[in-house]
Amino acid sequence: MNKKPQEYTRKSGVSYVVITADQSGRRIDNYLLSYLKDVPKTRIYKMLRKGEVRVNRSRVKQDYKLQQQDVVRIPPVYQSAQHKRRPEPSPSLQGLIYRHIIHEDEQLLVINKPPGLAVHSGTNDAFGLIEILRAMRPEDSFLELVHRLDKSTSGCLMIARNHQLLRDLHELLKQNRVSKTYQTLLKGKISRSQVVDAPLSRRAGGHGKKHIQINESGKPSISRFTPVKVFSGATLARVEIDTGRTHQIRVHAASIGHPVAGDKKYGDSEFNRSLRKRGLKRMFLHADTLSLELPYTRERVSFRAPLPEDLQSLLVKI
Repeated sequence: MNKKPQEYTRKSGVSYVVITADQSGRRIDNYLLSYLKDVPKTRIYKMLRKGEVRVNRSRVKQDYKLQQQDVVRIPPVYQSAQHKRRPEPSPSLQGLIYRHIIHEDEQLLVINKPPGLAVHSGTNDAFGLIEILRAMRPEDSFLELVHRLDKSTSGCLMIARNHQLLRDLHELLKQNRVSKTYQTLLKGKISRSQVVDAPLSRRAGGHGKKHIQINESGKPSISRFTPVKVFSGATLARVEIDTGRTHQIRVHAASIGHPVAGDKKYGDSEFNRSLRKRGLKRMFLHADTLSLELPYTRERVSFRAPLPEDLQSLLVKI
């Protein structure tokens, strides 16, 4: 009698899941990725292609949007033993995130993301903020990033605690109804406010890295730069954005000749070098405030994260 290789373990039998109102509207592939968190992505898409997953007894494509009362058949799943156990984020990491919670209610979390922490895990990051939160809150069946911040950027970040709020907040972001304000240190002197209205698009970079450029056929993007304090060779500025394109502030700042301090991709190497000597160890970009009308209370709120100590200490040295 042949036995299955020991490196594979049976995870479950056939499951039938009834989709709730809160879950409706999600793509079937995204739903399965969150429902079967320990199963490799390639296996999930193979299940969909082969028709192992059925909705109301019928095959569906990966982009099918679930409806309330849909019955989803999920087949027995086998996973590699290497996926069975994942290391947990350390207590110190969990404690760090706990201390950085700005706001919490039954539907929403707002975190002052520490610099140097990715928002989700990746090739070089065993844990991102969202994985740490899920480890801290095993009782939460749903925790998802509403938007993102670069790894080196600190500040306000929203996490939805249910599907409906995630969809509602994405709609607000799409309609430019979430006001975002950043603080940044720019090269050179800015004496007055400047508005940069320049569409952005992505182009392929080396080793698969993101590189954003101004392109007339790109997505509309507007940044408003207002000087807060002018130094001898730099300006502390407040930046307001309605859109939230990848690297938007960094590309727009560089386009007007005032790149962000510490920006290795779009910045000025000589300017960065001079600030490193004064103690700057990362990009000087901080998500200062988020203002919006909460969909579930219709209350207008603002969340604020104070400028971190490492950036404050730099300002007294320049």
